[in-house]
Amino acid sequence: MVRVTDLDTFSALLAPEGQQLLAVLRDHDPADELATATRLRRDHPAPLVSAALGQARLRQRAAAKFGPDAARMYFTPNGVEQSTRAPVAAHRAARLAALGVRTLADLCSGIGGDALALARAGIRVLAVDRDPLACAAARANAEALGLADRIEVRCADVTEVDTAGYDAVFVDPARRTKARGGRIFDPEAYSPPLSWAVEAARAAPHAALKIAPGVPHEALPEDAETEWISDGGDVKEAVVWFGTGRAGARRATLLPAGDSLLGAGLPDPEPGPVGGWLYEPDGAVIRAHLVAEVAEQVDGRLIDPTIAYVTADRLRPTPYATAYAITDVLPFNVKKLRALLRERGVGVAVIKKRGSAVEPEELRRKLKLAGPHACTVFLTRVAGAPTMLLGHPAGPDA
Repeated sequence: MVRVTDLDTFSALLAPEGQQLLAVLRDHDPADELATATRLRRDHPAPLVSAALGQARLRQRAAAKFGPDAARMYFTPNGVEQSTRAPVAAHRAARLAALGVRTLADLCSGIGGDALALARAGIRVLAVDRDPLACAAARANAEALGLADRIEVRCADVTEVDTAGYDAVFVDPARRTKARGGRIFDPEAYSPPLSWAVEAARAAPHAALKIAPGVPHEALPEDAETEWISDGGDVKEAVVWFGTGRAGARRATLLPAGDSLLGAGLPDPEPGPVGGWLYEPDGAVIRAHLVAEVAEQVDGRLIDPTIAYVTADRLRPTPYATAYAITDVLPFNVKKLRALLRERGVGVAVIKKRGSAVEPEELRRKLKLAGPHACTVFLTRVAGAPTMLLGHPAGPDA
């Protein structure tokens, strides 16, 4: 666990001695931390060494979100945990810039991850947060990345900031408890609550509110567009958009390609028998309730009214779902599955489940796989019955 640095020690990190320590620790191996700390404390104050080591660990963790920039940035533990992944922030900033936004109030800005992306998109940003340490990190990050002339950082309560005169507001409410860092699922328990953020958004020409992707659709404002975003197949967030001209719309965007599916309000397709192909929609598509739109694209049907798998008789490419060629459709039975996989020499099985209570790892142990071949096993329901589907991903020449 990384100890939270106080403001005085953080300031010392920005001074020449702190910068020297951070440079030494740039490629630091956490496994050698005790020996490294002992060596550095011979020539530097112990609190500064601890702060530099903590910052080095945070930078290493943040590389997954910020890429090469992380090595020059400054973080708090909450900042690393709650910051937007850089490609997602860049996508959102590009949408705001395309709407004509040139000035924006970033409320609950944290360490400034979104402010950096907005500034790089040519937008002047007022970044507001009530945490003094987060604000110090945001200022340091703007300076480190050469964006200080586009980002003003203000330490204040966002509910007391006048956003009149800005082209847009962006609100990223805290969605974790302070005590244990657990996720908050009730939008009204956000800090500030979603209802306050919605009212702040409605007062601006344009707005974007970052919320948890699992938000109930009934909690979404009817006068806004909501976009679910996945990056590399993982659903990262939902964004409630005001001022796009698409009130009530639902959208799924898949990064890094940037494919974006806008809902057409289609009814759920009728279920039917499993065909030769199975489509697994991206998580953002499922969260946005746009499985029907994918089914229409591939001329498909559901395998069950309650399951988000689409099946079709022919392969039709779509960026919004992964296609699998299906070889077997069997009632769920562990012994039969084990015998079939053994007969085919399957040593590697990718086990996916949707609508099944079976745990994939427990099943894998029971299968005792061995052999040179691979297979994908779907544990699901077809027309309400527990079913096993066997197949493999569609190849590039399919």
